[in-house]
Amino acid sequence: VQVVEFGGVVAQAGGSLRLSCPVSGLTLDDLTPGWFCQAAGTGRAGFSCISRTSTSTSYARSVRGRFTISRDNANRTMYLQMNGLKPEDTAMYYCAADTSIADICGSLGSSLTAVEVRSINYWGQGTQVTVSS
Repeated sequence: VQVVEFGGVVAQAGGSLRLSCPVSGLTLDDLTPGWFCQAAGTGRAGFSCISRTSTSTSYARSVRGRFTISRDNANRTMYLQMNGLKPEDTAMYYCAADTSIADICGSLGSSLTAVEVRSINYWGQGTQVTVSS
């Protein structure tokens, strides 16, 4: 099983980035994808997730209105469109997919507990996003 991320770069404040995360070796249909980030010196926190059928999306307050999560089950890929980037968005970004993320959606913006991190079996390798002012 592989979860791979593409798209991390250095971007200007106010700019846009699109992260993509194809998965292989598993079916995305029955899983809840989510995006997580970890800034230097902080814990890993979830900031967006999307339901199995894409009918429901959730965002942490810090990214609401600027970031958009989406999924393509047929192509086994999840996406994150990032607009209006801010220097405080600088972090390592991780995609992940698992049924447990559906529960984590209720506490977006808070650092994951160790139990929550272990409950997620499929993580991307992480990609660094740096936003310059």
